[in-house]
Amino acid sequence: MKEVRIGVIGLGGMGTNHMRSVLLTPGAKLTAVCDIRKEVVDKVAAENKVKGFYDGEEMMKSGDVDAVIIVTPHFDHTVKAVAAFKHGVHVLTDKPIAVHKADAQKMIDAHKKRPDLKFAAMFNMRTDSLYIKIKNLIETGELGEIHRVNWIITNWFRSQSYYNSGGWRATWRGEGGGVLLNQCPHQLDLFQWFFGMPVKIRAFCQVGRYHNIEVEDDVTAYCQYKNGSTGVFIASTGEAPGTNRLEITCDRGRLIVEDGKITFNRAEIPVSKFIKTSTTGFGLPPIWHVDVPSGNDRMAHQKIIANYVDAILNGTPLIAPGEEGIKSVELSNAMLYSSIKDKTVDMPLDGKAFEKILNGLIKNSRFVKPKEQKIKNNDLSKSFVK
Repeated sequence: MKEVRIGVIGLGGMGTNHMRSVLLTPGAKLTAVCDIRKEVVDKVAAENKVKGFYDGEEMMKSGDVDAVIIVTPHFDHTVKAVAAFKHGVHVLTDKPIAVHKADAQKMIDAHKKRPDLKFAAMFNMRTDSLYIKIKNLIETGELGEIHRVNWIITNWFRSQSYYNSGGWRATWRGEGGGVLLNQCPHQLDLFQWFFGMPVKIRAFCQVGRYHNIEVEDDVTAYCQYKNGSTGVFIASTGEAPGTNRLEITCDRGRLIVEDGKITFNRAEIPVSKFIKTSTTGFGLPPIWHVDVPSGNDRMAHQKIIANYVDAILNGTPLIAPGEEGIKSVELSNAMLYSSIKDKTVDMPLDGKAFEKILNGLIKNSRFVKPKEQKIKNNDLSKSFVK
């Protein structure tokens, strides 16, 4: 194979952006597009001189594509990916890879039956030089043991008008969640990419705290790890100005990531050693204030697509294997489950138990424009009706 024939399923804003990236990627050839909106398909297909389809599986069976990029609403990711593997087609799916853990596992199981195919996820933040540097600092041991992590990511501000723009938005049936499923998958992926998966989660998710919606728009979660370290993850779409600050407290000091910069307040002597050997009661170890260079190579969706194509053609390792996408899904599910059940959740999460809870929420979902909804209760544990 000298080039990969790619079909894009879903021609919304992000789908058309991915389509343009395919056109710029060496070794890739756009051969088909698909959407349930006939007029959109006909127009895009004609403009790009490619085949148009109104059904994703028909595209996969056509023989016109070797690989697909799935950019449909969240619930459809699983259906489309499983069908693609069945028909011998490589898969790159947008985030989140699925709405809940059980569906993500179905995708992984389907891929196991076709290990010759590539399965990738659109976690483009893994290509950002800033986050690559943080990953490297952690993996090389430069930080020493990590003790505590705080990530405040509240610069997702959205107005009510944003949620009113589509009846599927901010509904359990339409999206399967709020800020955790829509805005935060990238950060949740990085959270586990950097620090691994916690062993316990306790979260507080508020429904419609700032907006007239039926899903969570404000989250505070506490994570506990096997080695005793802790993490706090805070997200919201109702704060302005918002904050994006990652703070890592470690044995070699404190790393702060904010405003596109990395600052390392580095202890000259490991803190654990200083605690045991210092003869003063209040003094601190000498601290170096270091501005860590990370480059200016910001995240790009095209890099993930190029890596996907290179993996198919040359066997290059994937930057974001699809199998790893289940971890960010599990984190978001566990946070919602903890809040709904009003208790600490042991990890790994029981995916089937959460699926049952989610199906109950979907059953009672309004699935209408938020301006028509009458949400009075912002306590998620009381919004679930069995």
